[in-house]
Amino acid sequence: MKLNILDISKKKEGEINLPAQFDEDIRPDLVKRAVLALQSNKRQPYSAKAEAGKRASAKLSKRRRKYRGMYGFGISRTPRKILLRRGTRMNWVGAFSPNTVGGRRAHPPKSKKVFMKKVNKKERKKAIRIGISATVRSDLVKSRGHIVPEDYPFVIDKKFEELSKTKEVRGILKAFGLEKELERVNKKKIRSGRGKSRGRKYKTGKGPLIVVSKEVNAIKAADNIPGIDIVNVKEINAELLAPGKVPGRLTLWTTGAIETLEKEKLFR
Repeated sequence: MKLNILDISKKKEGEINLPAQFDEDIRPDLVKRAVLALQSNKRQPYSAKAEAGKRASAKLSKRRRKYRGMYGFGISRTPRKILLRRGTRMNWVGAFSPNTVGGRRAHPPKSKKVFMKKVNKKERKKAIRIGISATVRSDLVKSRGHIVPEDYPFVIDKKFEELSKTKEVRGILKAFGLEKELERVNKKKIRSGRGKSRGRKYKTGKGPLIVVSKEVNAIKAADNIPGIDIVNVKEINAELLAPGKVPGRLTLWTTGAIETLEKEKLFR
């Protein structure tokens, strides 16, 4: 498969042959597995404190003629602590049990729980190749909701990697016909749930992914644009190529990234 090479001013400079990584058959099930494995490894274990709700001395005997016992008082068998007593009359308050105020939780989260999921190396690499090949399928990209330019897919010239200002990157993206896509990403979407009251009222959509050949100035420049991810070709993963576990993200490849992909046989 061949793609057109466009320079910074959107003029055609030539064509480039895509390497074998772009020829993978689409398998959404493998992509989903790889993305879930990545996301599970990011989860931080959490739990309630081991002694939470258990610090009260709450025992209640159920035997006959037991001092401080509950036999014959017509009360439930809930563990209770004594706040006040007069002789054999006790002022009991429920404690310790999950159905009492300040008691322990019935089934608290446990820090020993293992969230990490594993995926085979070959499956992980295949999922990345599937995500790569889906980036040049305009039908899949449109089905994800991206607003795609007419001449998509195309490859950007190496000179893009030399940019060092966010203003320049934004201007070039608009020149490539991605202005409506940037507007779609920056459109405010109100969250549902408690996040609205915790400083996360709005959420940003996922926009274009830019793949470069190495660590360049353009990474810092493009990183300031909301919704856009820019990454070194060697650091690509399934989640970047298929956010939300759905392959077909709008992706702009530089000629240097494709050359590195082919030369070093990445993800093969």
